[in-house]
Amino acid sequence: MMKLQRLAGVCFAVALCSATALAEEAPAWLKQAAAAPVPTYKRDVPAVVLHDDSVITVSPDGRVTTVSTYAVRILTREGRTHAEALAYYETGSDKIKEMRAWLLRPDGTVRKLGKDETIDRAVSLDDVYNESRARVISAETDADAGCVFGFQKTTEERSLFPQIRRYFQVRIPVLSSRLTMTLPEGWRAKGIMFNHAAVEPTVSGSSYTWELRNLAPIEPEPASPEVTTLAPHLAVNFAPPNGATAPGGRTFDTWADVSAWYSELADPQSEPDDAIAIKARELVAGAKTELEKIQIIGRFVQGIQYISIQIGIGGYRPHRAAEVFAKKYGDCKDKAALMRAMLRAVGLKAYAVLIYSGDRTYVREEWASPTQFNHCIVAVRVSDETQAASVVVHPSLGRLLVFDATDADTPVGDLPYHEQGSFALVAAGGEGSLVRMPVTPPEANRLEREADVVLARDGSISAVFRERSQGQSAVSERGAFKQLSRPGYTKMIEGWITAGGATLAKVSKIEPSDDHTAGRFALDVEFTADRYAQDMQGQLLIFKPVIVSRTDFYAALGDDARRHPVVLESRAYNETVRVRLPEGFDVDELPESVKLDSAFGSYAASYEVKDGHFVFTRSFVQRAATIPAEQYRQVRDFFGRIRAAEDSPVVLAKK
Repeated sequence: MMKLQRLAGVCFAVALCSATALAEEAPAWLKQAAAAPVPTYKRDVPAVVLHDDSVITVSPDGRVTTVSTYAVRILTREGRTHAEALAYYETGSDKIKEMRAWLLRPDGTVRKLGKDETIDRAVSLDDVYNESRARVISAETDADAGCVFGFQKTTEERSLFPQIRRYFQVRIPVLSSRLTMTLPEGWRAKGIMFNHAAVEPTVSGSSYTWELRNLAPIEPEPASPEVTTLAPHLAVNFAPPNGATAPGGRTFDTWADVSAWYSELADPQSEPDDAIAIKARELVAGAKTELEKIQIIGRFVQGIQYISIQIGIGGYRPHRAAEVFAKKYGDCKDKAALMRAMLRAVGLKAYAVLIYSGDRTYVREEWASPTQFNHCIVAVRVSDETQAASVVVHPSLGRLLVFDATDADTPVGDLPYHEQGSFALVAAGGEGSLVRMPVTPPEANRLEREADVVLARDGSISAVFRERSQGQSAVSERGAFKQLSRPGYTKMIEGWITAGGATLAKVSKIEPSDDHTAGRFALDVEFTADRYAQDMQGQLLIFKPVIVSRTDFYAALGDDARRHPVVLESRAYNETVRVRLPEGFDVDELPESVKLDSAFGSYAASYEVKDGHFVFTRSFVQRAATIPAEQYRQVRDFFGRIRAAEDSPVVLAKK
């Protein structure tokens, strides 16, 4: 996995409030920041950034020196989670020249923190070796409300590219956040502001300054976009005059430039050797279609152990495919290189695809930069005979089947939810371009359930449930089944049965079955539960037809006003529940049938009595969408009506 892009200037602060701390003198900038009046916020706002200032100086030889000063006031005890200062660096190329911190207590005393309170650690604990490291000063357990913390750090690095990305905020409110860039004489800088109105820099000679003030907190809300979609940030390109060589030797004006650069790195590493070619041909010997070949090779590469060793060029260059094949391990870009090599050996062309894993909104089309990516997948050129939900049409390369060889739970033909709909770069030399990843339709992520239930006169039930899921619904089930031990998996299944309404359930059978290649997962469950239906003095039995919730498709939306959009995934659900009625009882009251339709989804529920059985059916379709906050009431009312329908009881009366 490529290293995550740094969020310069957004390190959180350290606060040490030890009663035994020695008095120290704080710098003038910190005292001034601590004296700033703070607005009144909601009680759940944990902290406020008083001062966040970064001064970046670029030298003609590509050295970039950054002096950062930062101050935060902790407002609540929960705000102690912000008590951490970080300084990232690359071993062998970067330096942390200074890192100091101070704590100002409400009584005016100050404690200084420095070398003795600093630790050094790897940025990624998943990598065998990674040149990215961080210096950390952390004292979360000692921080408390009322403290003001400030830190200052000076770092020096070699710029791979003449570009930076700077966040002015994460979630907590900010009083002042500023970035100043000082360039060599004659150089120019151009910034693009995201998630905020455009801000023109103040220019003085070759220094550019951008500043934002009084940023309100970004409150977390259920089913909201990632904070990177909401927080204001700036992308800056800087370059010498008259087309001179920039730091790192590479500038990017277009996405085709980025594509050409990465193709130069990755394509030579994706050549098959004899061992790869022999294995690839052996694997697909029995395959009858193009899709079967891709599925077989994809499954093989998914089985290669994920181990990351990040060395050189910021961790962007993959290891040679022959090396990955021989050692049987690699990271995302290594797996992509191996898969491309194996596909080439059987006559299929594939390209490396750069994407951001974990946040589909992170990559911005307006800014051509390789620093926007942290993950590598593949796109396979396919003919019209190959039909799959993960196929996109590229304007010059044609039909491409996109696949993540690192995600061991998502088969060929599907994509993880967090990658669907995101911008990704197909690296194909000068023909490469940024492409919107496909979004699979609801029916591709369907969960089907059938239940046969016997209801006894005393309100107890015995139930047989059969579930069949596919697409990303199956991925969720598959992931839990693979990651948990058998006792742990059993406990999880028992948990959703009892949490869904059958609180006294005793499970007698749990039988999972995984068909990875087809993207399907099956689960059969049998259980009994005492007192499921309420017995009203032997005259009435009352129960809810939704016996188990299993998967909560309905966002936990409250009644309050909404500030951020609502993000909905693509999914679908069908269920049929047949309840054999106890002898001597008839249905006295049935809920009304429900049919709902909206631009983003549909729902239907129906009820009938037939041949001594009560039959309940429901279906739900949710289309992938981002609903603006001003349309929140429509979303809330839609899901509210679903919840009301599923809480409606069935009443049986004694004959």
